Amino acid sequence: MRWPTWILLAIIVLLQYPLWLGKGGWFKARELEAQLQVQREANQKLETRNAALDAEVRDLKTGYDAIEERARFELGLIKDGEVFVQVPQKNP
Repeated sequence: MRWPTWILLAIIVLLQYPLWLGKGGWFKARELEAQLQVQREANQKLETRNAALDAEVRDLKTGYDAIEERARFELGLIKDGEVFVQVPQKNP
């Protein structure tokens, strides 16, 4: 009666091995799920950045207001008839 128990136990272990430790086993699936979550977070950040860049490109293509604003802040644009006043700030 003792050897059939060991044979059945060995068969169960052999059948369970691929489920837990095999190429597509449970541990590998958990590891891949964690990697997938990290990649989804990275993709979400990139999608947010891409949406902001897309909005900026649309603004620059459709209107002159965005171009003028950028020129004023980045290049110091002053139109004809405007007066530029610079107020110095005191250093604390």
